Amino acid sequence: MLPPLAVDIDGTLTDDERALDPRVLPALREWAAEAPVVVATGKALPYPVALCEFLGVPKRVVAENGGAMYVDHETEGDGELRFTGDREAAAAVAREYEAEGYDVGWGPTDFVNRWRETEFAVAHDSPLEPLERIADDHGMHVFDTGFAYHVTSPDVDKGRGLGAAAAALDLEPDAFVAVGDSENDAAMLALAGRSFAVANADAAARAAADTVCAGSYADGFLEAVETVRESFTE
Repeated sequence: MLPPLAVDIDGTLTDDERALDPRVLPALREWAAEAPVVVATGKALPYPVALCEFLGVPKRVVAENGGAMYVDHETEGDGELRFTGDREAAAAVAREYEAEGYDVGWGPTDFVNRWRETEFAVAHDSPLEPLERIADDHGMHVFDTGFAYHVTSPDVDKGRGLGAAAAALDLEPDAFVAVGDSENDAAMLALAGRSFAVANADAAARAAADTVCAGSYADGFLEAVETVRESFTE
């Protein structure tokens, strides 16, 4: 039987333009038929929930870099939705950042932050140094995901999110295989029993992972999946 799987979305299940690679869909469905799959992302909660919905797999998600967690158990909708983090403190950082003349970068509609409940994201082409300075003044932390800067509470990360999801499934975190690509995945990769960083991963993810894949983006994820499957059929 396969181990449970925790997997990032952007940079791991996608291509270099953040489009979901269609090859990952059957791989995720097949894995979820044998073992729990937890989608762990920096995106707001509706995104991983929707991914599970359209995949037709149980909704088991860690969102907002660990700030939000939901795990279906035996039937759909029987899980507990949990939030950790200080959304107002993160929004205060964003307001001060804008007051100093910087742009959070998403335009007037801002779908990136519209449904966030525990953190705030700033576009990757916005200046990082003043954001980190202001966040530090507010006792907050900034994750660089490679796609955006996420202002979060310092006690929130995907490792803690995976720990909560594992507990909800009556599993230990070290039972999981984890795959990711960036700084915000590092805690999850370090906590899992076996972990892979795809080849496009940043230094933090590479250092935390047991294995760095030869393939980038979805190619790396599929490589990790095949490696684990082969080890369980030998």
